[in-house]
Amino acid sequence: MRNSFHDLTYTELVAKRDELRKKYLGKRIDKVMGHLENPLELRTLSRQLARLNTIIHEYAMGIRKNTK
Repeated sequence: MRNSFHDLTYTELVAKRDELRKKYLGKRIDKVMGHLENPLELRTLSRQLARLNTIIHEYAMGIRKNTK
């Protein structure tokens, strides 16, 4: 099952995005160095980042509202 980001508040989404960015960059460095054990992890992290960016952009555009 995909990670559900829809129940998080805006500030939690931004914090989670920053956390995933750091993890993604670390995995990219591991890939270049040849230490990455699971190459599919890069794809899943990239897709999670895209989902988070979409939800954050929806808040910025006014499509989603802060109900919490």
